[in-house]
Amino acid sequence: MVIKHEKGSPSLYRRIADELKAEISAGTYAPGDALPSESELAQRYDASRGTIRQAFAALRTDGIISSRRGARRVVQGGPRLQDFAALHSFSHWGRAIGAKPSGRVVGLARREATGDERDRLNLPEGARIYHLTRVRLLDGRPVMIERTAYPDRIGALVAGMDLDRESITDRLEELGTTFADAEHTIDAVRATADDARLLGVRAGAPLLRERRRTTDPSGAALEWSEDRYLGDQVAFTVRNSADRNTLSRWHSAPGATTG
Repeated sequence: MVIKHEKGSPSLYRRIADELKAEISAGTYAPGDALPSESELAQRYDASRGTIRQAFAALRTDGIISSRRGARRVVQGGPRLQDFAALHSFSHWGRAIGAKPSGRVVGLARREATGDERDRLNLPEGARIYHLTRVRLLDGRPVMIERTAYPDRIGALVAGMDLDRESITDRLEELGTTFADAEHTIDAVRATADDARLLGVRAGAPLLRERRRTTDPSGAALEWSEDRYLGDQVAFTVRNSADRNTLSRWHSAPGATTG
């Protein structure tokens, strides 16, 4: 296979790394499998061995493969990296890693927005919002709690969905809503008693918290969400380079080490 590299597109080594990553996620190469050699991949992509080594280095930096001098690169059994497009949609991410995403609604209420919600969603005093609390599952196992505030016009659409089965993002896009930009703040918190009950962990257990504000192309706020993930199920990475600035989400299989 030859990957055509056009001006303005990501570097050739990065595109090769992304294709290898997709094959690993699809199961073409399982944890513990050796990847093809530098010479085999150089021929496959009509690229130099130096370019292939750069692609391997990118995968190694992401924790996807390991290598040692004189040996082929081996697929790690830990986190699987997902791109930014999957980050703002739990359902997209779940399907991308080969899992079955689903949800369990804890509560959906239309009420007056709090001061913080008004600030985050650029709403006037007295404005009403829809607030959704939902547990998200992968293959039937709870991995995340989402607590999301929607402006009234968006929340009215959300309220009409099958929230245990449908992807809110997919359905809103079908209804003409465009998700253009998102700002993410990620930190670590301890599970509250409510978190512990919903996720099946002890109170005080470490969780990863992602706070997210999403807007449409005009800059109008579409949602303000606080999501809390089991610490052993997801990790986030920020990768900066001259031609790419990507925030991505990893999935850790139960018992895997996240590093």
